[in-house]
Amino acid sequence: MAEQVALSRTQVCGILREELYQGDAFHQADTHIFIIMGASGDLAKKKIYPTIWWLFRDGLLPEDTFIVGYARSRLTVDDIRKQSEPFFKATPEERPKLEEFFARNSYVAGQYDDPASYKHLNSHMNALHQGMQANHLFYLALPPTVYEAVTKNIQETCMSQTSGWNRIIVEKPFGKDLQSSNQLSNHISSLFREDQIYRIDHYLGKEMVQNLMVLRFANRIFGPIWNRDNIACVILTFKEPFGTEGRGGYFDEFGIIRDVMQNHLLQMLCLVAMEKPASTDSDDVRDEKVKVLKCISEVETRNVVLGQYVGNPNGEGEATNGYLDDPTVPRGSTTATFAAAVLYVENERWDGVPFILRCGKALNERKAEVRLQFRDVAGDIFHQQCKRNELVIRVQPNEAVYTKMMTKKPGMFFNPEESELDLTYGNRYKNVKLPDAYERLILDVFCGSQMHFVRSDELREAWRIFTPLLHKIDQEKPQPIPYVYGSRGPTEADELMKRVGFQYEDSSRQELGTMGKSLEPQRDNDQTTLPGVYGKTPQNSKKVVKDTHVRGPAHGHTSFSAT
Repeated sequence: MAEQVALSRTQVCGILREELYQGDAFHQADTHIFIIMGASGDLAKKKIYPTIWWLFRDGLLPEDTFIVGYARSRLTVDDIRKQSEPFFKATPEERPKLEEFFARNSYVAGQYDDPASYKHLNSHMNALHQGMQANHLFYLALPPTVYEAVTKNIQETCMSQTSGWNRIIVEKPFGKDLQSSNQLSNHISSLFREDQIYRIDHYLGKEMVQNLMVLRFANRIFGPIWNRDNIACVILTFKEPFGTEGRGGYFDEFGIIRDVMQNHLLQMLCLVAMEKPASTDSDDVRDEKVKVLKCISEVETRNVVLGQYVGNPNGEGEATNGYLDDPTVPRGSTTATFAAAVLYVENERWDGVPFILRCGKALNERKAEVRLQFRDVAGDIFHQQCKRNELVIRVQPNEAVYTKMMTKKPGMFFNPEESELDLTYGNRYKNVKLPDAYERLILDVFCGSQMHFVRSDELREAWRIFTPLLHKIDQEKPQPIPYVYGSRGPTEADELMKRVGFQYEDSSRQELGTMGKSLEPQRDNDQTTLPGVYGKTPQNSKKVVKDTHVRGPAHGHTSFSAT
């Protein structure tokens, strides 16, 4: 096999640009003005400014690009530099380039709801392009509460008056439920065309999430087996090993379902379940994702488990604190920091296959992955020694694709043994620098590609699926199941997965599953939590018992003991 040639970050991004945009979509002769609304905030400091620097450093921005920061705080470019530069990871050799970058930065202070402030911002931008053709790209790194005022003032005052384009990047959350999301979408759509709106979900910029389409549609071996006849279940996982770390006040307003499940995990589900698009055109891809979402019914509470982390008595530092110990979290909050839910895609390809979504904070590891578990081999001749095959796409950390399969145990034996075909990117593509998710996505906006951004009808369907559940949680405030900081989450989530047919027999994972079992919080005797219910609801426990049967494949299933 030929040795892999190490590519620089510039080469990797350059190849990406050439493949997707044929190298001519930048309109290098035009002036481009990148306006960061909310330039004094955390997102701008930690993500947006560093990303723009990386793109500038690697020569991926149009040559005549200016960066304008806008916020209420009275700051200077030097202030912005002091805040953001620690996140740039610039080397001593890059210092001259860094000076060039900040020479192209400017800052304007103003209010978000004051038309006069936007007139001042517009005059500043006009001075930059001096009447020449200019393209304006606005990044709303702001709380949703000011979106309406900001977008209205941008549209009325700051749009490019030349023949250049105007584009706007909107950060999640895109509302809190279907009604608020529709209200926001209707407002923004009244001001901008859909091809000008880029709703960013940074998970769609991650290497392995983008790899899902290539794996599925560029490899013939997967086509015939990617269906209900062969796949027993699909598990989409997002785990963080840390808690809210003093920012629980913000998190408490949304919770883990709104923060992760309704967007990141649901987007990955679409890429797993969608049909092959007519092309890689942005709307062809998004059309197929919308079709998947329309086949998913509203989440049923019997298929949901909610949890909230408590301090680990054997932990150190932050791990000793539970969610309610965060001083910014309201006292007695019932906001979930863990959720597991089962969805079904009701179409010919996926009918009866459970899609299990799991996400949580303060868990035992950092991990995001897609796991497809295949059905048992028919006509077993190895006396039940065979485990189910699995295809795993690991998004983070250490990007990888691997298949778990049975092979003959080496030596004089004639017994099957589980092994892996492993494509870990760090081993296969040594020294290849993968672009950051924000790099890819902001580059996409400059190039006008909306493939990896959320369209309004996608957003509407996603909220349709989760809004009834979220309203029920908001109204009833069920007590989430406590789980220990650093554990795998509530054991009730394992029971839910077992009930819908997931099977795990890997002994090492079983051992993981028992770690910390003695630390499980004691539950009140009169608050029995049943597998598959969305919280402690003792008054309805008998009713729930009768209703625990859920749809699933007609075949029998073997239980698992750990995930």
